[in-house]
Order: sequence, then structure tokens, then C-alpha cells
Amino acid sequence: MKILNVTDISSNQKQLEILVEQEQFAVAMEKSVKKNLPKTNVPGFRKGKAPKAIVEKYYGKGFFLEDAFNECIPQAYEQALEETKLEVVSSPEYDIKDIAEVSVNKDLVFTAKVFVKPVCEVEGYKGLSVDVVKKEVTDEDVEKELESVRKENGREIDVTDRAAENGDTANIDYEGSVDGVPFDGGKDAGYDLKLGSGTFIPGFEDQVAGHVVGDEFDVNVTFPEDYHEASLAGKAAVFKCKLNAIKTEELPELDDEFAKDVSEFDTLDEYKDSLRKEVTERREKAAKNEAQNKLAQKLGEILKADIPSVMFEDQAEEEVRRYEARLQSQGISPDLFYRYTGQTKEDLKKQMMPQAETNVKVRLALETVAKLENVTVSAEELEKEYADLAEGYQVSVDEVKKYIPADAVENDVKTRLALDLVYDNATVNYVAEIKAEEAPAEETKED
Repeated sequence: MKILNVTDISSNQKQLEILVEQEQFAVAMEKSVKKNLPKTNVPGFRKGKAPKAIVEKYYGKGFFLEDAFNECIPQAYEQALEETKLEVVSSPEYDIKDIAEVSVNKDLVFTAKVFVKPVCEVEGYKGLSVDVVKKEVTDEDVEKELESVRKENGREIDVTDRAAENGDTANIDYEGSVDGVPFDGGKDAGYDLKLGSGTFIPGFEDQVAGHVVGDEFDVNVTFPEDYHEASLAGKAAVFKCKLNAIKTEELPELDDEFAKDVSEFDTLDEYKDSLRKEVTERREKAAKNEAQNKLAQKLGEILKADIPSVMFEDQAEEEVRRYEARLQSQGISPDLFYRYTGQTKEDLKKQMMPQAETNVKVRLALETVAKLENVTVSAEELEKEYADLAEGYQVSVDEVKKYIPADAVENDVKTRLALDLVYDNATVNYVAEIKAEEAPAEETKED
């Protein structure tokens, strides 16, 4: 492989002219012939037995060329990237020079057009200022935290001496019908319904309340006009119900014994102090995250670069892939989501584009800061990052290393360290609230 020329098409697009030596191209052609010749059927010859020259006359000269090109061109291109050290951000657009004259007796010359990372400038990345909400921890905050722990340690008990009421869990059988005709999905048995939760159609839970165990009764409701099942939207329905059981939550007393049961402390006051510390640390961490997100947003805004649109397109597609992955993790297929919402993947991509553009700009800005500040990643830091990734994916470190190259992980760590540096050199103003026009921007996602 030889690089004949590298020319600038624009500020962020280049064209490489690359030569593949005759010997290498001949080897690629030989492989293609061995692969494709057995598939040929030429009149007058047994299958796969016609001479190469005859096959080319019958099928056309390009019959063997495609696989030969696929064999040697991508390999030569990758070698050229290693030699030129270009930071490519797009797939190459190949063009074979003098394709009509291509021969195993000649060198093969092709061009590859690619977009590259733009030259970036980030002036004033030190000394940025942001306002961040950080509220003081009050006694009420501690009490809310304590009540949350109390509910986590509550237990359900059966109720047999009174009617069901809001807050109870009612175990019911039910079957719904519209105009006397049962409908799909309108029947269940032994269903636990939290009264007051708003889980069911408006009005349903209110009509269960007031009944005692063993009651059989009708619940009359009307489906909302915007109900997701169009055939039921706005329809009046009757549900025949039976109340099988009532359970209510019994919470433990807030005393020293409770503190001993749920913590390492002997008294409730000591436990409250520890909760106050936990909430304080949590808010401090949240405030730092908010500050870093807002600083990252500002970095993207002060970035000066001629960014190729392909970077935005690729990032938007990545955002869509992540969104679809989140849907699948919740048991929702992307196809079902698109059918239900009436959207297409392209519609979702358009919605993701503003955030994608922000993410690309922030990423480029942080990479630029990392270069300007000569940010480096030690072997220990790299291994720790791999270990954290392995823990997150719940696989071995070796497994992660198979799929995520070290340079990608190193770059992620560098950008994070660069953001830490910007944060350490910024002025963070802690305020009780932020006016509407100064509300925090949408959280910036890192790759």
C-alpha cells in the first residue's frame, strides 16, 4: 500500500489517493476467483468448471472484481489511516480510478473521501461561572427521609373489621363489559389494587372503597376520551367485582428500637443525625453534577469549530439506539412503541437532533481542553475504568476489553478529567432557586 496523495476537499473533509500494489491485488483476485468460480453456470461447461476468461465474458468483467475490491481496498484504507493519523468521523466513500482499465497486471489506485474531526478552539474555559441550586437540609427533610425508611420497614396486615379505604390494598376479581359485551383485557382474578393510587380508570378505586371482604358489586365508569385503546375511548363500562381481601400497611414506631433495627445506631437521635449527613452529601453531589452539566453546556457554546454534519447525524442515531435499548429494558419493543405513538424512527431521530448536536459540541470541547492541558490517563486509572465498566455490565474485565478498545476508554477518562479541571477552575454560585429564564439546561449526556 502506498499513499499517493492527501488533499483537502473542505475544512473538515479530505481525500486520500491510495495505491494497492499489483501483487497484492492479484492475490485478492485469486481469492475471489476461488470463491466465486464454483458458483458459475456457463453453457457448454460443467458447473464451476468454465475458464475464468470465459466466465468474465459470460457474466461480465466485474463478476470477480467486487470481492477482490472488498478484500484489498478496506485493508489498504485502514493502513493509510494508521500512517496518516487522521481522526476520521465518517465511513469512507471509495472511488476506483480508471475502473475500466483495472487488471491483475496493474497496480490498483483508488480514492477515499472522509470527514475528519474539525480543528477546535475553546477560549475562556477557565474562570467560567454558573449558578446552582443547593438547598440547606432542614428538619423536615430529615423527617421525610425517616418516614421513607419507616415505610420500607412496614408490613401488611389483613383487615377484617372494617370497609376498604384509600391507602388499603384491595384484592379483587373483576370483569368489565361495554353494553353487556366483555372486552379484551377487562378481566382478572386475585388482583391487588392500591386504593387511591390512580392505577385504574378514574372513579374505579373510589367505588371499591367502602366495601367489606366478600362483597360482590358493580363498578360503573367511563373510559377517558384519550384512552389508549381507541375502541374503548369515551365508552361507559360496568365491572362486576368481588372483594377477596383487604390489607393495610402497619408502620413501626419511631423510637430507639427502630433505630437499632434499621441502622448501626443505638438511639433515634443518632440515626437522625446520620440521615442528615446522608442527605447533605447527596445534595452536595447533586449540586456538583448540576454545576458540571451546566459548565459542559457552556463549553459547547463557546466552542469554535466547523463540525461536519455527519457527526450530528451519527450521534442522533446513537441517541435513538440508546432510547430503543431503554424501551427494551422495560419490556417494550421499539416496533410497538412506534405503532403506539404513531412516530417513525426518523421522527424520533429529529427529536433527538438538538441534544445530539449539544453532545457532539460538548465532547469536542472537552477533548480540546484535555489536549490543551495535556491531560493523561495512568495505567491504574485505565484499569479502574475497565473494572467499573465490567461491574456496570456485570461481566468480566477481559470481556469488556474484547469489545471496548483501550483508546476509547482512555478518551472517556480524559474528557471526564477535563471536565473536573474546568469545574475546579470555575466559580460556582450556590443559590436557593433559579429564575425561570436561568433554569438549568437539559442534562448533557457524555458518550
